Amino acid sequence: MDSAAVERFEASRGRLASLAYRLLGSAADAEDAVQDTFLRWQAADRERIEVPEAWLTKVATRLCLDRLRSAQARHERAAGAWLPEPLLEGDPMLGPADTFEQRESVSLAVLTLMERLSPVERAVYVLREAFSYSHAEIAGILDITESASQQHVHRARVRVAAERRRGGEADPASARRVVEEFLAAATSGRTERLVALLTDDVTAVSDGAGLSRRLLRYTTRERVASYVRAGFTPTPAKRRLAGGSPAMHIAWVNGSPAVLAVVDGRVVGAVAFEVRDGKVASLRGIAAAGRLSRVNEAWRRHEPDAPVISAW
Repeated sequence: MDSAAVERFEASRGRLASLAYRLLGSAADAEDAVQDTFLRWQAADRERIEVPEAWLTKVATRLCLDRLRSAQARHERAAGAWLPEPLLEGDPMLGPADTFEQRESVSLAVLTLMERLSPVERAVYVLREAFSYSHAEIAGILDITESASQQHVHRARVRVAAERRRGGEADPASARRVVEEFLAAATSGRTERLVALLTDDVTAVSDGAGLSRRLLRYTTRERVASYVRAGFTPTPAKRRLAGGSPAMHIAWVNGSPAVLAVVDGRVVGAVAFEVRDGKVASLRGIAAAGRLSRVNEAWRRHEPDAPVISAW
């Protein structure tokens, strides 16, 4: 393959990776899908491809759909142990963020909700909401009619909106203050203040530090507060599991504030927050090493703020 063909693919790599991440919710799987797309591009009769960008988008999307439909993927996601892989602010895989719809489409909340869509609905939703493809373009990518594309995106929007409790985009400075106050309450034992910082419909999900085969889920302010208190109370066993006494940093993950537990420059746990109307509406705790590999790659290149807690 000549250098011009390689350069043309590389010019599309970032967009393809962002598309694949939104479709698959996994940076590792997205990278694999992009690499498979490159192999298809390498083997293709490129002189017959009139619009390379459209061709690459179609191939990458179809490869992602194949992954979503695979027996292994269905088993893993249906088993109740799946969470989207978090990405640190500035990661190019987060892709376009000019509009509210683009930013929301890569939030952990919406990536989780999209699990309830069919693979085609998910593809149409992402192509339309995050990348602003026309229904005619989507029809060509997915080999469906324009009418079908319109119906799929309508159903997807309705299903996401039905379970998405929106409160508008939180101001970053205000959201950070809420998380700082939350962290102070969680680590000091002030249960009443912790409960007061939670919305009435708060939810919490955790991968159980990667030790549980199913996600741990909590509802009601009291149960979530109890889970948080237990999770943020240091013990010798937790420090052994983490490999030391973590420093707690506040960072931004998938457009939302998060607390990162860091030991010797390595992120060993992340709690991502959704802040609504000055309170915490949801938490997602992620500590399985496989879900934090890309965050760690980015963290090593990152210049973090001073930790909120220097030694937990």
